[in-house]
Amino acid sequence: MIFAIEEINRSLTLLPNITMGYKILDDCASSTIATKAALALVNGREEIISANDCKGLPNVLAIVGGGGSSQSIAISRTIGPFRIPLISYFSTCACLSNRQEYPAFYRTIPSDYHQSKLLAQLVKTFGWTWIGTIRSNNDYGNFGMQAFIEDIEKLGICVAFSASFSRTDPEEKVLEIVEVIKKSTTKVIVAFSAAGEMQVLLREIARQNVTGIQWIGSEAWVTRLGLLTPEQRTRFLIGTMGPAIHMAQVVGLREFLLKVHPSTLPGNSFVTKFWETTFKCTLLSESERKSDAAPESQQCTGHESLHDVNNAYSDFSMDGSSYNVYKAVYAFAHAMHGMLTCEDGEGPFTNGTCAHISTYEPWQLLHYMQSVNFTTTSGERIYFDSNGDPVAIYDLMNWQVNKDGFPEIVTVGYYDASASSGQPIVLNKEAIVWNSGNKVPRAICTESCLPGTRKVSRKGQPSCCFDCTQCADGEISNTTDALECTQCPFDYWSNPSKDKCAAKEIEFLSFGETLGIILATLALLGVCGTAAIAGVFLQYKDTPIVKANNSELSFLLLFALTLCFLCSLTYIGEPSFWSCALQRVSFGITFVLCISCVLAKTILVLMAFKATLPNNNLMKWFGPTHQRFGVFALTFIQGLICTIWLSTAPPFPMKNTNYYKEIIILECHMGSITAFYCVSGYIAFLSCVCFIFAFLARKLPDNFNEAQCITFSMLIFCAVWIAFIPAYVSAPGKYTVAIEVFAILSSSFGLLLCIFFPKCIIILLKPESNTRKHVMSKMPSKKL
Repeated sequence: MIFAIEEINRSLTLLPNITMGYKILDDCASSTIATKAALALVNGREEIISANDCKGLPNVLAIVGGGGSSQSIAISRTIGPFRIPLISYFSTCACLSNRQEYPAFYRTIPSDYHQSKLLAQLVKTFGWTWIGTIRSNNDYGNFGMQAFIEDIEKLGICVAFSASFSRTDPEEKVLEIVEVIKKSTTKVIVAFSAAGEMQVLLREIARQNVTGIQWIGSEAWVTRLGLLTPEQRTRFLIGTMGPAIHMAQVVGLREFLLKVHPSTLPGNSFVTKFWETTFKCTLLSESERKSDAAPESQQCTGHESLHDVNNAYSDFSMDGSSYNVYKAVYAFAHAMHGMLTCEDGEGPFTNGTCAHISTYEPWQLLHYMQSVNFTTTSGERIYFDSNGDPVAIYDLMNWQVNKDGFPEIVTVGYYDASASSGQPIVLNKEAIVWNSGNKVPRAICTESCLPGTRKVSRKGQPSCCFDCTQCADGEISNTTDALECTQCPFDYWSNPSKDKCAAKEIEFLSFGETLGIILATLALLGVCGTAAIAGVFLQYKDTPIVKANNSELSFLLLFALTLCFLCSLTYIGEPSFWSCALQRVSFGITFVLCISCVLAKTILVLMAFKATLPNNNLMKWFGPTHQRFGVFALTFIQGLICTIWLSTAPPFPMKNTNYYKEIIILECHMGSITAFYCVSGYIAFLSCVCFIFAFLARKLPDNFNEAQCITFSMLIFCAVWIAFIPAYVSAPGKYTVAIEVFAILSSSFGLLLCIFFPKCIIILLKPESNTRKHVMSKMPSKKL
């Protein structure tokens, strides 16, 4: 401060012909003493202050201080109503930005609003989600930590433990905090504390030899080398990281510091104490030492030289707090300069008036404080926002070991809240040294949930402590620490690791698989067998065994059976709209045609027997024309039902996932269940009628009674379809279709073999039985 004031007093452009003075009082880091000191400065007295002393202009134009947030709060509440500017160089509490409570407060150090965000972003950057927090129990620590916790909660970071203390607390309080640190599951600790509190805590940590802690500190202590001895700093603080107030190289500072000498500044207690400490000597005379009972020490000669000193004083760059004091003095000087250079008629007050040094009001100086805007000799631009805060700029510091084995504080990045890129933090991660070495420490309560799992909160524990559970079937998570699993689309299913949706397997009865090949082969064998029998019948069409029961019906039945075998092929292959419609219609019509022919043959057998009785003319009512008409009429009814079915609610292909969640079964939906039951019921009705007629004709006394074959074939037909129902209902997926195809083939083979195979045996192997006399002869029939 003295350097800045002397520099201003020598300036020919800033406050020319004006000499600034100063008075320095120590607040002893106490709010009470700070308030007393502020009143003493304002009123010009240090001890006794009366009501009369509070009248008139203040004794000082502005105050630079206090050294901490609590002190500045106390001072602001005391002198704030008088609108006397208070410019702090080290009070960072975000609460001081409240213009309603602190209208005359300004500062050259950034608000903790920015420092809290910076610390939160640092924690987030290194992937820490489980941290401990320690704060000093004052306005600086409490408000700063409150803002920090609010920021980290938004980032999903949890606090393992939180402790606060004051340096005046009993020793048991510090011991308790150290015990908490030792038992904690995290070794990353954010300390928002003043240097005094941290020194007490760190000394106890060093005494108990608690190592492995990764400290993240606030600017109040993170650059203080004097917290521990050099050996202790190397053991317990290497790797410590945190923000520091931006340092600067100020022209002329080196020469100013080297000129400091007790002889040039007599009576200056700061210089006396500094000189005696630096050179380990005393400036007291021999008689003064005896009267003060001072400890024996060498007498200072006055020839000691600061050029030979190698300590913190020999670093001629301004540290953060000193540079803030330098900027605070210059801010006040520029405000005063603006007020003094005002010209009447162009002033900012009523009727263009200006404030005058002899009659001004403190609030008028505040107006010029708010409009301060200048650039320091180091090139930094200084101005205040509407809350009296400067632009937040921090250096990011890291404690490292130099080549000589001693700890040093190295800049590894910076923070600039005014960065236009939107990325205020610039960090050189490769340059950082950690407490555990070059590897970033881990600070998590629970390992991250891998893709394929989701987080499940633990009851009564912070959100960072959770369990991982695998996603359910059909759900996936493809990110780490997913809160919810995502349902796969309908056509997809989760893979075994539950981190991707894979297309579901499509299943249908195809021609390329073994089952499809077997069924298709059986169908083609049926077609070939039917064609072979038709060829035999065609070749022997004039023989009695072929002519005995209307060869036209036999050929029509063989044609119907051929269609039955072929219709089974429509069930094999990928379902489409046309194949679904064709398989149901072809099944219904061809089987009705087949049963109609069998029914006509059965009735013909009965009519033929009755016609042999005297005076019986039934055959004239069931000639070939009537037989054709009967078959056509019965088939037409089924065709009509199928036409109505197709025109109203036709069958259609559908994707069925009821049997297997991971497999899509392509199948044909009935469309109209009622129409399906009508078609199936009609076939069942004709089959039952046909079976009854055949059963009644089974004992007719012909040597070759075809009714017996028809009865047996219809028995097989009905048995197959009755057995089909439970098998169809219980079979899953493509096997449902396979069972239906098998039922079609079985019933078709049953009709073909039972009705036509015996005749082929006689035609081909027993030609002697293929005579009219043998066929028409009466013989006792055998029971089935």
